[in-house]
Amino acid sequence: MRCLSILILVVLTVGCNRKENKTIQVAKVQQVTQQDSIEAIGLKALTALQAKNYEAFAALFHPTEGVRFSPYGFIDPTHKQVLAKDFLEAIKRNWILTWGHVDGSGEAIKIRVKAYIDQFIYNADYLHAPQKSYDAVIGKGNSIDNLKDAYPQLHFTEYHFKGFDEKYRGLDWTSLRFVFKKYNDNYYLVAVIHDQWTV
Repeated sequence: MRCLSILILVVLTVGCNRKENKTIQVAKVQQVTQQDSIEAIGLKALTALQAKNYEAFAALFHPTEGVRFSPYGFIDPTHKQVLAKDFLEAIKRNWILTWGHVDGSGEAIKIRVKAYIDQFIYNADYLHAPQKSYDAVIGKGNSIDNLKDAYPQLHFTEYHFKGFDEKYRGLDWTSLRFVFKKYNDNYYLVAVIHDQWTV
């Protein structure tokens, strides 16, 4: 009889633990926020860029709108948005594209995709950036930042280095911003913005 009582107690304890575990798992699923989802996509994009996995990066582009690339904080709304297939085709065929204009000289930025990525997207190890933000601009220079005007209602992330060499006193800061838009219940990139101190 005593053995039977112990067995019943063990079964009840195991049953309660299973119910508690289910409750904990449900609570964890409910805790995933919009910000968590967006930051997870940003992390995927940075991981792909660091690994130079351009197919994985392009897979995060908005399926119908594509991505607008901006070499500086001021976003030119007339710049064409690039679809994932065109981005990958340009890499494959080694095309030279026009991305905007060089700060100061005003010369057209006409370079290949990989060169643009190295200079104006993943020019620093943003995956391990010391400062990160959600819907807040960190890097601020002397150029106009029109992100919120260009993309009202959309969320963005920023990855920032405040500088690399003390002799420049912070003028060598650099930032990368991703802007996201929802499509079929998932978030995708609609803008990739590089920013730095401009003259």
